[in-house]
Amino acid sequence: MERFVDLAVSAILLAGLYATMAYGLGLIYGVLRVVNLAHGGVIMAGAYLGWVLHGSLGIDPYLSIPLVVLLSFGLGMAMYRVLVRHLPRGAAGGPASLLLLFGVWLVLRNVAYLLFTGNDQAIRTSYSTRSLLVLGTHVSVNRLAVLVIALVTPALLQLLLRHSHVGRAIRAVAQNADSCTLVGVDVERIYTLTFGIGTALAGLAGLLSATIFSFNPGFGSGELLKSFVVVVLGGLGSVLGTGVAALVLAVVEVFAILVLPSYLTSAVGFVMLVLVLVFRPGGLFGHRVLG
Repeated sequence: MERFVDLAVSAILLAGLYATMAYGLGLIYGVLRVVNLAHGGVIMAGAYLGWVLHGSLGIDPYLSIPLVVLLSFGLGMAMYRVLVRHLPRGAAGGPASLLLLFGVWLVLRNVAYLLFTGNDQAIRTSYSTRSLLVLGTHVSVNRLAVLVIALVTPALLQLLLRHSHVGRAIRAVAQNADSCTLVGVDVERIYTLTFGIGTALAGLAGLLSATIFSFNPGFGSGELLKSFVVVVLGGLGSVLGTGVAALVLAVVEVFAILVLPSYLTSAVGFVMLVLVLVFRPGGLFGHRVLG
């Protein structure tokens, strides 16, 4: 029973991180219909940004969240305004955007190699080794903090989407951009803001990951793949579905260690992805428009 509780707690904590990584990817696809392959690079950049702020300026990683989010938001808006919006109309969700954003990812990774070398780094604070007793098992303070932030993030995202003028405009553009243009909505502005918000969420996920795991310039590729699994499993465009799918993936991966060798547990999520695409292409909650 104690083993079961330990695994259950680990799964819940891991689900929080998976959900945070996937929200930005799902938001950008839900509105722009763009598969953002630069998502993994931004996660890596968020990790390094938090590391630099902590190591050079002594800013606590959790106190640096607003700055990391703001800088990532600016990066996302710049990526859209300088690159993505110049794609031919109708090509935003096609091979052109995939190649473009994959190129952005490669640029981010190689810049990181030039600036920081390929050595593993980690954000270490005075409380990194501390833990609290939760349900009879010791849990890292950092993992608990990540879980709390992972619960707050979708709540704030839903408040933005449902109870603000910008959020209602984002949802409207996601449903029918041409009709929004006819009634005077600045669709390009909404696309820019959405890309910025999605990128900011990726930067946040990178910072949170860096408080738990070590990272290097290659960091982000596995996180991008996990984000794909969560977004597809939960239903493209579904905020609630993303959270539930993150929990499902984390539970399956963590409990798979009981029956599979540890080196195979990471493949479980991709087996789930294939099964979902074959038997339920719409995901657990179907295709939603930011629902």
